[in-house]
Amino acid sequence: LREEVARFLTYYCKAPAPLKAENVIVLNGCGSLFSALATVLCDPGEAVLIATPFYGGITQSVFLYGNVKLVYVYLDSKITGTSTRPFQLTVEKLEKALQDAQAEGVTVRALILLNPQNPLGDIYSLSELRDYLEFAKRHELHVIVDEIYMLSVFDESATFHSVLGMDRLPDPQRTHVMWGITKDFAVSGIRFGTLYTENQDVANAVASLCYFHGVCGPVQHKVAQLLRDRGESAAPYWINQVYLRANHARLKAAHTYVTDELKTLGVPFLNRNAGFFVWIDFRKYLKTGTFEEELLLWKRFLDNKVLLSCGKAFECSEPGWFRIIFADKTHRLQLGMQRIRKVLEEREQEILAEEKEQPCQSDQDGKADSTDEVIFVSRHQDPTCASSSSLGDLIGLLQQQMRSSDWLQKNTAEQFA
Repeated sequence: LREEVARFLTYYCKAPAPLKAENVIVLNGCGSLFSALATVLCDPGEAVLIATPFYGGITQSVFLYGNVKLVYVYLDSKITGTSTRPFQLTVEKLEKALQDAQAEGVTVRALILLNPQNPLGDIYSLSELRDYLEFAKRHELHVIVDEIYMLSVFDESATFHSVLGMDRLPDPQRTHVMWGITKDFAVSGIRFGTLYTENQDVANAVASLCYFHGVCGPVQHKVAQLLRDRGESAAPYWINQVYLRANHARLKAAHTYVTDELKTLGVPFLNRNAGFFVWIDFRKYLKTGTFEEELLLWKRFLDNKVLLSCGKAFECSEPGWFRIIFADKTHRLQLGMQRIRKVLEEREQEILAEEKEQPCQSDQDGKADSTDEVIFVSRHQDPTCASSSSLGDLIGLLQQQMRSSDWLQKNTAEQFA
């Protein structure tokens, strides 16, 4: 199994040299790997750096398991300093978070990077990865790189770069890369995660915890068979030629449908091409802009049978951001977006009613900082501010007909593949 993992990662991470099986550790999921690595790299009470927003499950894996703290590198939608896009991680932000932690007497041992990032969908460029790794080397920090969505980049315009594909790692003994099959192969019930590290002390320490996080024999056998079918030779090539093509086409179609609906609603979002999620800006639906109000909006979605994830669950620094998962069948996406539309339209009417005595506000309210990186569509015009045009009525009617029809169900991604 470890040999198959090494060959698989060599192929898909585009490693410059064959990866070695002795550097591969296998546990029952990436959550277990986070727990084991935090325990091995840190003493209780020490900490690791992580940029927010981030997948909240890491908190349970790291803090509750080994009493290891998380030091947040807060990102926001404002484009300042050396940032070129919203929620961009920069070395300056890493340096500040590290200095603040040290000033409070917190010992930081490692940095966690998620690439592609959950929930943002960001893919780090090679230069960004190199900058982050050089920062960690300067401060003698271990780097845990989670690449669990590396095969879920569904648009040809986006390119994923694995740390394992870099020609030279700044500090190979402190660089540890994780991957698992649960996301890229849509098998969340099969607990399988793998760690690649050249540090044999770390590898042996993590492996010693396999007693608590082992993978059963039948699963090991099946995963080895799955990973063997890569297609770089004349052998069967189901992963490349069948599975990934179909999966990427379906993800792209679902992403397009959801984002088109968001544009129709006038809701800003981060336009990314990796993962199963869209990071959405619902700030204009919060009257006071607080996390308490964010939670109320989340509950309102839940009351209408739509389960979204609110920004607070990802330690987002700005109230009003939500994550939506689009990796589902078309008819369920249609139903979900109809329910989201209902909640937002009701909320918009409530806000308009509260503001009816106030002058009409500009359509620039809540506009994101970069229209290149965050798609922004102006909110629906208040009819008291401007009369609706016949063209606008026609467009609205056509959009309503599209949403209520079964065209998307009959015309699936497979028909156009």
